[in-house]
Amino acid sequence: MNFQTIPPVPLAKELLNATFRKSRERANVKKFSGELWQRLQKRELLKVDMAAGNLKERLERLVERFPVASQLPSFYATLLKVTLDFPLFRKSLGALRWASLQITVLQKHYVRKMSRERNLKGFQGLTKEFYGRVSSVIKQVDPQLKELEAARKILRTYPDIKEGLFTVCLYGFPNVGKTTLLNLLAKTKAKTAAYAFTTLTINSGFMTLDGKTIQVLDVPGTLARPDKMNPIEQQAELVVQELADVIVFVLDLSEQCGYSLARQEQLLAKAEKRKSVLLYVSKKDLLHKEQLALYPHAYSEPEELKQEILRRAEQKERDEKKSEEAITEKDAP
Repeated sequence: MNFQTIPPVPLAKELLNATFRKSRERANVKKFSGELWQRLQKRELLKVDMAAGNLKERLERLVERFPVASQLPSFYATLLKVTLDFPLFRKSLGALRWASLQITVLQKHYVRKMSRERNLKGFQGLTKEFYGRVSSVIKQVDPQLKELEAARKILRTYPDIKEGLFTVCLYGFPNVGKTTLLNLLAKTKAKTAAYAFTTLTINSGFMTLDGKTIQVLDVPGTLARPDKMNPIEQQAELVVQELADVIVFVLDLSEQCGYSLARQEQLLAKAEKRKSVLLYVSKKDLLHKEQLALYPHAYSEPEELKQEILRRAEQKERDEKKSEEAITEKDAP
């Protein structure tokens, strides 16, 4: 899914200024028939209807463009609740719906009043009064507009997950070299740095091997503390739980990541209980042969790791095909 298309959320002042300017300009260029009071009445009614219609349309469009958790795949629905203040997010969308309804009520009220008015000054006075009350409604939801703009910026960081692809999760402590490995495997240009927690969201990439597309997800570093996970770490656990076909555990034998080998091995043992794991040793240029020899089954070359990932992907495809054939045979008369 792609969340990049959610439009920026304007602040109350910007929304009101654009709406009133547009309605005023369009009403002033339109020609009306009838006596003077009728022409003025029609012009002011058009301003009211245009302002109300434009505001309601923009508010409703904003609400529609944000995702509904109950309609999302499980991964995205949970990610939404992990990365956002979800109750506040829902309340903010509800506030925009409320504002749209209030504008409808005000529109009907002032259209009725204006339709009965015959005084030339009265028309403009009613328009001004309508603008004032509508402005009050929109200003009331300004905090919610700001909240939704902040939410939009977070949603834009979500990876575009492709369902049905074999998925690899790059996993390990912060600063062990997961993002560097992603860039090597998938030819991406994700940000790397020599300090922990460089990756604050899920980075995604794709590699094509023998015509097969494989999805690679680089998740934020975890500190392996189930009872104290922050939202950044929860994203890593969510990918493991919901998406990963195989975990590539990135091990930093140099310990330059700031975490001891013993702690890394503890996290590795936990990962192996959850999913199939491939071990990759990073920062090979900092290691001695003796250190690498301690992990004979680990990969230290990205190309070798790629081939093993491909083998796993092909094996999963064969297993799924056999399973489908078995179901077909079972259901056959």
